[in-house]
Amino acid sequence: MAVLQMQRFSICALKKKRKAILEELQAFGALEVNVSFPEEEEHSLRKMDTVESRQTFDKNAVLADNALEVLQEFAPEKTSMFSSLEGKALIDKSVYDETAERKDEIIHTANEILGLKKKLAENKAAIVKVENQIEALTPWLDLDVPMDIQGTKDAAVLIGSINSQVTLDDIYTKIAEAQPELEAMDIQVISSDSDQTCIAAVCLKKDVKEFEKALRSIGFSRPAQNIRKIPREFKQELQESAAKIAEENEQIEKQIREMAVARDDLKLISDYFRVRAQKYEVLGQLPQSRDTFFISGYIPQKKVDTLRKKLESKYDIVIDVEDIPDEEEAPVLLENNKIAGSVEGVLESYGLPKKGEIDPSAIMSIFYIFFFGLMLSDAAYGIIVFIACAVVLKKFPRMSEGMQKTIRMFKYCGLSTLFWGLMFGGIFGDVVSVVSRVFFGHEVTVPPLWFEPLKDPMKLLIYSLAFGVIHLFTGLGIKGYLCIKEKKYMDFICDVVLWYMLLIGLILMLLPSQIFVSMTQMNIVFPPAIAMLSKVLAIVGAAGIVLMSGRSNKNFGLRIALGAYDLYNITGWLSDVLSYSRLLALGLATGVIASVVNQMGSMFGSGIIGMIGFLVVFVVGHTLNMAINLLGAYVHTNRLQFVEFFGKFYEGGGRPFNPFKQETKYVDIKEE
Repeated sequence: MAVLQMQRFSICALKKKRKAILEELQAFGALEVNVSFPEEEEHSLRKMDTVESRQTFDKNAVLADNALEVLQEFAPEKTSMFSSLEGKALIDKSVYDETAERKDEIIHTANEILGLKKKLAENKAAIVKVENQIEALTPWLDLDVPMDIQGTKDAAVLIGSINSQVTLDDIYTKIAEAQPELEAMDIQVISSDSDQTCIAAVCLKKDVKEFEKALRSIGFSRPAQNIRKIPREFKQELQESAAKIAEENEQIEKQIREMAVARDDLKLISDYFRVRAQKYEVLGQLPQSRDTFFISGYIPQKKVDTLRKKLESKYDIVIDVEDIPDEEEAPVLLENNKIAGSVEGVLESYGLPKKGEIDPSAIMSIFYIFFFGLMLSDAAYGIIVFIACAVVLKKFPRMSEGMQKTIRMFKYCGLSTLFWGLMFGGIFGDVVSVVSRVFFGHEVTVPPLWFEPLKDPMKLLIYSLAFGVIHLFTGLGIKGYLCIKEKKYMDFICDVVLWYMLLIGLILMLLPSQIFVSMTQMNIVFPPAIAMLSKVLAIVGAAGIVLMSGRSNKNFGLRIALGAYDLYNITGWLSDVLSYSRLLALGLATGVIASVVNQMGSMFGSGIIGMIGFLVVFVVGHTLNMAINLLGAYVHTNRLQFVEFFGKFYEGGGRPFNPFKQETKYVDIKEE
C-alpha cells in the first residue's frame, strides 16, 4: 500500500560523456527525464538538434519492422497459441552489441527483402495486366488475321464490335437501310454474346467512310487494343509471358524464404535503432554549454543511492538530489506485495492516486478478491481458474508485468471462488447429486459449509448488503484518515464522523423494525438504551450535517440549504448499498445455470449414450457458464470498486511514472 516517494535527481557532467551517461541511465531505467533551463543560465545553455538523427533511427527501425512483416508473410515464424504470454526474448548484452556492429549489413538485408517484395508486387500487377489482356482477346480468338489489318489496295477491312447481340442478317438489313447504295461488302461474325457482337467486315476502299458510318449507326466501334498479331498467337505469347513472370515470382518467394535466417538479426537491429532514437530524443532535450551538459528528472527515492554509486564510480560527475516541492506534481509509481499488486492494473484503469491520496491497492485487493469469489461461487470453477492461472504463471515467467499482475489477480480470485463454492456447496452446480442419482441410482449430496443460496436467497441478499455496508464504511474511514493526515480535523468531524453517526443510527433503528423482520424472518430486539442511542446518533448526525456541510458559507440561510441538500445524499447511500445486491444476482446466476446444464445432460438417460450425451452437455455448458460468469464477476467487481468504493474517498488522476529506459519491441537486453 505505497506510492513510492519521488525525488529530483540532477546531473552535471562533461559534454563529451553525455552519450555514455545517457546509455547508463537508459539501461538503469529508473529516471524520468524532466529538464528545464535554469533561468539564470538560459543565455549560456543550448539544446542539440537531434531531429535528423532521430528520424534516421526511426526510419531504420521501421525498415527492419517492414522486412520482418515480409518474412512473416512468406516464411511464418512458428509460434504456439500462447505466444502472446511468452513475453520478449532475453538477449545477452554481448550478442546485442555484436549485432549492432553489423547494423549496416543487416539494414542492407532489410532493403533487399523489401526490394524483392516490391518486385513481387510489380510482377503480380503485370500478371493481372496480362490476364486482362487475355480476357479482352477471348472474343477475337477465331479471327485469323491481325486486328490492326487495314486491307489491300482496293479493299478496306474494318474490325470491331457492335454493342448488342445481333445476327448477320440483322447487320446486312440495317446497313442496307442506312446505305442502300452499298453492295460490295462482306461481313463475318467472329463471336457473339449478350453484351456484344464481334465482326470483321470488308468493303471497297472508296466506300469505307459510308460503310463505317452505316456500321456505327447500329453501335459499331473499333477495339480498344490495336494488336498487330493474330489474336490466337498473341494469346499464346501472353500466356507464356505470364508463366515466365509466375516462375520469376516463385524464385523471388524462394529467395525471401531463404532470407528468413536473418529474422533474429532484424529484430535485434530494429530494437537497436528504436533504443537509439529514444536516447537521441532525450539528448535533444538536454541543456548544454560548451563543455558540460545538464540533466534532471524524477527518480524513486529507494533507487537514488544505487544510481549515484553507479555513475560516480565511472564518471567525473556532479549529482544533486532534492525533495519534490509541495506545489509540484510528481509522477506516480506504486509498490505493493503480490496480492495487492495484482489489482494495480484495475486501479490504473481508473486512475493512479494524485498528490495527497493514498494507494488503495491493499484494501481494494481484499474486497476485490472477496467479492469476485462470492459472485462466481463454484468450487470447481475456482479450482480450474486457480490451476490454469498458476500453470500460466509458472510456464511463462517472461510475460509482461501487466499481464503477470492480471493473471495473478485471477489466481487469487480462483481461490476465493473455491472458498465460496465450498461455503455454498457448489461444485459444478449440483453435479454430484445429479450424477449419483442418474447413473448410480442413489443420490449423494455435498452439504454446504454455510448454507445453499438457491434455497435461501434472502439470506444471501442480507449478507450481500451487509458486506456492502462494510465496504462503504471502509471507504468513508479512508476519507477520515486522509482528513486527519492533512490535519483537516473539522472536515473529519463534519464529513466523516457525522455521517458515521447518521448511518449507524439508521442501521440500528432498521434492525429491530418490522420491515427487517419481514425480509429476514429475524427478530432482533435491542435494549432500550441501544434503541435510544440509535435515535440520538441519527438525530445528532442529521442535525450536524445540516448545520455543518455548508460551513464555508457565511450566509446562514444558504448554509442550511446546502446542509439539507447534503443530507439528501442519504438516498445515494441507499442506492450504493442496494448495488451490492449484484453479489446475490451473480452468485445465483452461476448456480442456477450450472444446475440447468446438469439437468439437460441427465435427460439422455443412464446408459452409454446417456453418459456420452451428459459429458458433451457438461463440458460445453459448464465452459460457457464459467466464461460468461467470469466476465460478469470481473465487470461487476470493478464496478463496485470504481463507483461505490472509490466514490467515498478517491479521485485518481495521478500521472504514471514514465522512466527513460530501453523500450524494445522484440527483445529484452540482459545487462552484464
